[in-house]
Amino acid sequence: MYQGIRIAGFGGQGVVSAGILLAQAGVEEKKNASWLPSYGPEMRGGTANCSVVVTDGEVFTPIVSAPDTVIIMNEPSLPKFEPILKKDGLMIINSSLINSRPARTDIKAVCVPCNEIAQQVGSPRVANLVALGAFCKLTGAVEVEGIVHAMKKVFKRAKPEMLELNKKALQAGFDYVK
Repeated sequence: MYQGIRIAGFGGQGVVSAGILLAQAGVEEKKNASWLPSYGPEMRGGTANCSVVVTDGEVFTPIVSAPDTVIIMNEPSLPKFEPILKKDGLMIINSSLINSRPARTDIKAVCVPCNEIAQQVGSPRVANLVALGAFCKLTGAVEVEGIVHAMKKVFKRAKPEMLELNKKALQAGFDYVK
């Protein structure tokens, strides 16, 4: 199993945190993983994306130039990352903030209203966890429980109520997709 992932959005959407969680979840599940962030000129509000690899084999490079999956959290990221997605790849689109749809017909696009679902579970700040829940269901690359365990390591100072909110958002994203 090999899954190369790119997560893209603007600073403040938790794009980088989502990538760290995916990589840590892979490690928690005894897989090999890498994570490589990329930031725009500003942190909060600027562009942000990261490459994540989760595999049963070796990680030869942390750079994912032709991803199996892209998670698109904002409108400007769609035209930027659609062309690099592999043929028959998966695109998870945050339809709360993205009105456009991919032009390509050789990919699978799944729209998830991440911000609306996050608001329903308690905070728009957990939209990234909603997207990760959908990713878990659609790919099987990591398990929801792997991400829950990863949260405890990545967010060491988080209050129990925040971890619970994150877990609810993750499960809501998982449950949203068919």
